[in-house]
Amino acid sequence: MQTAVVLLAALALAGAQHSPNAELVEQLFGGAGSRHSTNIVVDALLDVPGLVRKYGYPVEVHDVLTLDGYITRAHRIPRGRDAHSAPGPRRVALLVHGLMCSSADFVVLGPGNALAYVLADAGYDVWLANARGNYYSRRHLFLNPNDREGLDFWKFSWDEIGNRDLSALVNHIVRTTGEQKMHYIGYSQGTTAFLVLNALQPQFNERFYSFQALAPAAFNENGQNSIRDIFVHFEFILEAVAFSLGFGEIMGGEGWRETIAGLGLALCNDQSPLQPLCASVIMGGGDLEHFNKTMLPVFLGHNPAGASIRQIIHYSQVQRFRRFARYNHLNPVDNLLSYGSFTPPEYDVSKITVPSYLYYGKNDAQSNYNNVLLLGERLGNTAGIYQIERESFNHFDFIWAADARVQLYDKLVEIMKAVESSQ
Repeated sequence: MQTAVVLLAALALAGAQHSPNAELVEQLFGGAGSRHSTNIVVDALLDVPGLVRKYGYPVEVHDVLTLDGYITRAHRIPRGRDAHSAPGPRRVALLVHGLMCSSADFVVLGPGNALAYVLADAGYDVWLANARGNYYSRRHLFLNPNDREGLDFWKFSWDEIGNRDLSALVNHIVRTTGEQKMHYIGYSQGTTAFLVLNALQPQFNERFYSFQALAPAAFNENGQNSIRDIFVHFEFILEAVAFSLGFGEIMGGEGWRETIAGLGLALCNDQSPLQPLCASVIMGGGDLEHFNKTMLPVFLGHNPAGASIRQIIHYSQVQRFRRFARYNHLNPVDNLLSYGSFTPPEYDVSKITVPSYLYYGKNDAQSNYNNVLLLGERLGNTAGIYQIERESFNHFDFIWAADARVQLYDKLVEIMKAVESSQ
């Protein structure tokens, strides 16, 4: 088993461009007593559609063109499986991932645990977004993501993700399903994108039953984060330095996922003495009691999934200037051309009239609960603010915790059903 894992890791590190399919992995890892490890390896190497199919759910792949020429990819689970698979119209649930993540955030925990499957089995038509620039959305009509000279493909932040990607995807979902409204579930940056869309284009408020915000990221006036603070101190030069060196993206690119998946399989599996270190590093030294270390290779097989460096810089600007505002370009003239002012305008979240439900973990260093409460005060229609019951619940627990369903997902579905009944 150990030899086979290392072999797959070596293949990945050698730059294999395609993940082995489930049948091939079964051949390599099959045999008595190996079923559990086989599932871990397969789940680490399959892409999202492959994962969904493996567990018996229907899946569709939708490519969506934005107004500025980006081609983003959405994954759809139109219904549940078995008793939940009857055809017919269903309420839509749109799930949007966090920074440097992908649609995999919502399926890696597997059936019965992962949010996408929980929602599908609860009767929802589930759509999983992929923001421009991540593993699934590195395409454009004219721009090349691998061009390290102009880097024009990478000149975007989460402002464009919210304003351009989400608007295009929501319109596509309405056209495809015929459903005029949907629930929106965002995790971390996924919540930021929702706020951007509905602050800049308030007409989209009419498209949503509810805004379910998991670890919302907007205002950053409270708390400290040592890693993020480093970026804040150098925010004003990061873009110039990175672009001059030919880097527009971070933790992504050709062969990136295969490489990280290989390392995870080789170094973080149950037989590796480095597994405790892997878990500690990935979880930031937080509480590991409710974290299934066996799943580490699966998590690393899908995350990080890449992002534009401007996404990092934009969050740093929010913290540095203490303003939840649009992207601050290096040249003030660019601000003037983009926004009509030398200073980027703030997002007016009071324009967001969608019933909003905010969920936070008391131990979340990335999304400080005081900032969540501040967002709740400023939103146009805050319907509820909920602290996760487990005190140690942190930022990554929202998508990776073994008890995420018990702590959050079941309550989320209950609230969504109640919203539908009241409208």
